Amino acid sequence: MAALIGRDLLGLADLSPTELQEVLQLATQLKSKQLKLRCNKVLGLLFSKASTRTRVSFTVAMYQLGGQVIDLNPNVTQVSRGEPVQDTARVLERYLDILAIRTFAQQELESFAHYAKIPVINALTDLEHPCQILADLLTVQECFGNLAGLTLTYVGDGNNVANSLMLGCALVGMNVRIATPNGYEPDSGIVEQARAIAGNKTEVLLTHDPELAAKGSNVLYTDVWASMGQETEADDRLPIFQPYQISEQLLTLADPEAIVLHCLPAHRGEEITEAVIEGSRSRVWEQAENRLHAQKALLVSILGTD
Repeated sequence: MAALIGRDLLGLADLSPTELQEVLQLATQLKSKQLKLRCNKVLGLLFSKASTRTRVSFTVAMYQLGGQVIDLNPNVTQVSRGEPVQDTARVLERYLDILAIRTFAQQELESFAHYAKIPVINALTDLEHPCQILADLLTVQECFGNLAGLTLTYVGDGNNVANSLMLGCALVGMNVRIATPNGYEPDSGIVEQARAIAGNKTEVLLTHDPELAAKGSNVLYTDVWASMGQETEADDRLPIFQPYQISEQLLTLADPEAIVLHCLPAHRGEEITEAVIEGSRSRVWEQAENRLHAQKALLVSILGTD
């Protein structure tokens, strides 16, 4: 994975199809303990948004590699007092080996990457969530043995997860269908980018019909209907998004061997029913675990080994 040494991951399309497959292969080897690698480096976590899986999985991954983690909570650093991005970035590069940022605006992430000479990883912005999709693809690969030719259907809000899913599926040769209410479609620029990557090989379909999208699909995927920063819209969104719930009925339209994914946290009874998330087709907990293995592979790929 020498090609990724020292590079940023600001969006999933920063990886080529080959590089993405190699990260997934490395994650598989690390998870199975075929490989035991060491990476005695220091990772900084600069998170402006709440986090459970991303924070814990990055921390455990770095510790298991033999490195260290510094949690740079903005509330207890000068970031909360308005220190400019360019100043913070140029200071942190002198202390850290790599920085994972979880924030609102993609532009803020890109500004950090511009000024910092160390690698920067997108740990979630309003535009993309690439680390989540690495874990998602790893989970699908474990279930089906391959990715090319499968169909993944995402139903719900056209948010950062939907954006990165389109890119990830296009890169690995999967068909992807995104079903959203009218007015809640994914980012149009990401749609164009995903379709350009997919070319004539796979399909990137946008629709307002969740049943059409689910028909024959190998994977059904959803996320909360109101993301972080949209909490005041949650009640107004409920009736709009109700037809986009992953329920037992919607699952019957998918392939008989289809699996169900959710990036969590889940609002049971809203975007997914209790019966589905706890059912035999759910791979939500394996998906959450795979955040650890995918991010460990990403860290090693970018930082190298001892």
